[in-house]
Amino acid sequence: MPALYIMIPAALLIVAIAIYIFFWAVDSGQYDDLDSPAHSILFDDQDPQHTAAVEEAKGQPSASLKEADHKTPPHA
Repeated sequence: MPALYIMIPAALLIVAIAIYIFFWAVDSGQYDDLDSPAHSILFDDQDPQHTAAVEEAKGQPSASLKEADHKTPPHA
């Protein structure tokens, strides 16, 4: 029974710390974008169309897409 006087406050302290860490992670943006890291491994960083799409998503003008448009496709 005397162990409960130590274990219950210790458990409450651990729960309070876990809740604080969770809210800190949410406020600092750790959970803002969960999909991009999973998809980024599938795309080549050197691909001009992918680079243009990433720049366009960020709101920047896409210079690499303009370069890709000027290239002529290979003829079969």
